[in-house]
Amino acid sequence: MHEMSLAEGVLRIIEAQAREQDFTRVKTVRLELGQLSHAAPEALAFCYDAVVRGTVAEGSRLEIVRTPGQAQCLACDRTVALARRYDPCPHCGGHRLQVIAGEEMRVKELEVQ
Repeated sequence: MHEMSLAEGVLRIIEAQAREQDFTRVKTVRLELGQLSHAAPEALAFCYDAVVRGTVAEGSRLEIVRTPGQAQCLACDRTVALARRYDPCPHCGGHRLQVIAGEEMRVKELEVQ
């Protein structure tokens, strides 16, 4: 389950920010997770709750915001919305699509005390 290592990465970011900004408690973590990423939001939330025990983020709420997928169609040269990897271009039906957004995972905001 790679969601565990992703959750551990989020915790490392939180702990680094806690040292830099001198806060002692995290209330909310807002995480952007691309629609085309291979992470399952439910599994990530479960793993997050496990890895933050005993840390500055224990008891915090994880808010996962899904960001849409986008691709550039190499056949018709349009930027298109992409719900799933390997879907065809909605304009020309082509399958030569280069993903340009929706794979990312980023800590967008921390609400702290």
